[in-house]
Amino acid sequence: MNKIKKILAPTDLSDLSKAGVRYAIDLAATTGAEVNVYHVVSMDEIMSFSREIKELSPAGYPFHPPPLLLERYHAALARFLEEHFSDLLPLVEIHKKVEFGMPDKNIIEEAAKEGVDLIVMSTHGRTGLSHVLLGSVTEKVVRHASCPVLSIRPWPKEGEKHKAAAA
Repeated sequence: MNKIKKILAPTDLSDLSKAGVRYAIDLAATTGAEVNVYHVVSMDEIMSFSREIKELSPAGYPFHPPPLLLERYHAALARFLEEHFSDLLPLVEIHKKVEFGMPDKNIIEEAAKEGVDLIVMSTHGRTGLSHVLLGSVTEKVVRHASCPVLSIRPWPKEGEKHKAAAA
């Protein structure tokens, strides 16, 4: 087995995604790997800020989100890491990146471009009709990534054991 040197930890900055990021950082701390924490801002997320975006960039949106919006997401990612992982940040080399796009596609391309050895990401455990119609980002990444993907279920309730599913 090859040594894990680079781990990609995608996050949507939600509470559910914290489990995957924490697992990736913990794993990196024990293996000496570096972690690329990666946030892809989807068009759905961008459109939720449509009023603000029109004020910032009335002529060019939606295909060219204003740089100020990207800066806000960079700041949000930095806050997310500091608020939830400050205990682990000094132990691991962490790189942060934010891009606009389609989360599954961007994650797969980023992993290949950066030559990561492992993708560690949370699965939100979505079920029912929305899962059948839309699929999950994690599921799409598992199917198409060129490297192994470790899928982490959200943190368990008190008293339950945490489970990781290797894919």
